[in-house]
Amino acid sequence: MREEEAGQQRPRRPEEEPGTGVVAAFGRQLKLLRVRAGLDRVEFGKRLGYSAETIASIEQGRRIPQPRFIDKADEVLGAEGLLIALKEEVARAQYPAYFRDVARLEVKATALNNYAVYAVPGLLQTEDYARAVFQMQRPLLGDDVIEQRLEARLARQEVFNRRPAPLMSFVIEEAVLRRPLGGRRIMKEALEQIMLTSQLRQVEVQVMPTDREDNAALGGPFTLIDTEKRQRIAYAEVQDDSRLYIEVSRVRELEARYGILRSQALTPSESSAFIEKLMGET
Repeated sequence: MREEEAGQQRPRRPEEEPGTGVVAAFGRQLKLLRVRAGLDRVEFGKRLGYSAETIASIEQGRRIPQPRFIDKADEVLGAEGLLIALKEEVARAQYPAYFRDVARLEVKATALNNYAVYAVPGLLQTEDYARAVFQMQRPLLGDDVIEQRLEARLARQEVFNRRPAPLMSFVIEEAVLRRPLGGRRIMKEALEQIMLTSQLRQVEVQVMPTDREDNAALGGPFTLIDTEKRQRIAYAEVQDDSRLYIEVSRVRELEARYGILRSQALTPSESSAFIEKLMGET
């Protein structure tokens, strides 16, 4: 039996290790400012509402701080924006290396179009569904990496609260909705989340039925991102590897595929009825 299967966790790969780069630099800077302010970790933690252990983890680059922590720490330590200046780069470090550029673009996107083939899109996932997805990844992820990525994935969903709200379209393969990742209860909750999100005015969800005889995108999942600079970028990911496409010809190919996919899929209203029916079967 492999060590992974026996419940032992493998060493982290470099892209999973938070104690490097900007996270480690942030931790060192935080410690310098804390010491300069004459605060020990216990007192500093009390002022921020965190334990001394959490403060130590962040200072040592073993834990990635959330934006609210950075804002409060900057205020308490009188850093005058020094820590806040690192906030965007620290936030990107929450994600695996192959997704960081996309996460940066997603935050400020004016439109997102996603074709999902294997799992519910991250922006539509519930906490339990996302945790199940991370837990079943092989090689195994460490518990702290899972929690880090879970928090980051849920934070991405703040995009739904942005104003002005980006327009979002999702085409999801029927097989994704029938695959009970994490168990029946978790899958039913995931379907409910998709239904609720699809009712937002800026969101359209369409289901691609398995029995369709035509499918314009058999090459796999992809996302189209409209940036704040009025540029359209395409993103494709498979087996923890990814590519961003900015070449106009390549992006237009994927645009055409997505347009055809939408015409082949169920309409948004038909999709809602289909998902509601699935919920009754789950």
